[in-house]
Amino acid sequence: MAHASHILVNSKAEAIQIKVLINKAQDFEKFAIKKSTCPSGKRGGDLGWFNEGQMVREFDNAVWSLELNKCSDPVKTEFGHHLIWVHERKDS
Repeated sequence: MAHASHILVNSKAEAIQIKVLINKAQDFEKFAIKKSTCPSGKRGGDLGWFNEGQMVREFDNAVWSLELNKCSDPVKTEFGHHLIWVHERKDS
């Protein structure tokens, strides 16, 4: 299982602009509230806990390979461009 947050935007350029401003989890949460087009943005981008395979493939691959507590590079999916922050992972 993984606990992650994300910021969803329409362009890779916008995702890159946001990423350079993020240094810690509180920054990530603030930008998710301000900029994310996903309803989870209202919760600071928090997606809660989910199992491997529950998200679209590109997002899922990133979540399981990212370093914890770091902002990802932009990840493109059918929904747009995501910045992902993985808080925790644990074996189920």
